Amino acid sequence: MTHDLLRFTVNGREVAVDAAPDARLLDVLRESLGLTGVKEGCGEGECGACAVLLDGRLVNSCLLPAWSAAGGDVVTIEAGSTRRDLADIEAALAETGGVQCGFCSPGFVLAIAALLDANPTPTPAEVKEALSGNLCRCTGYHPILATVERLVRERTGGVA
Repeated sequence: MTHDLLRFTVNGREVAVDAAPDARLLDVLRESLGLTGVKEGCGEGECGACAVLLDGRLVNSCLLPAWSAAGGDVVTIEAGSTRRDLADIEAALAETGGVQCGFCSPGFVLAIAALLDANPTPTPAEVKEALSGNLCRCTGYHPILATVERLVRERTGGVA
């Protein structure tokens, strides 16, 4: 079955994929583009494992029709190899023990990036709110929250 080509930018690269009208963005990213860093956890938008940035906004790709990305700019965890901010967040999570099994990590990295882009000096309450859409079964969240605190200190020269 042939469909119209869905065109958008993903991780700085223009793509065109054959996508069904009812395809989810998650499936197009994973199956058509091979971007398996985007995970399917719950399939209901509750866990954040499928989080991506769409035009700079954190979204759950399991809930979005792929066509909502038409003409847009999508960033996945795979962009960490070219985006220094994502690589820095990944490294900080590893150093503070905010990564254990790693399944939730891509969503947390992108959620942290979206938070710090929008608010370079978030309060602890703002951090918790921004990360509330991401579930982790391993860390107990304290190392993840400590990672954000550390990143804020590093980026502001010690002011947290």
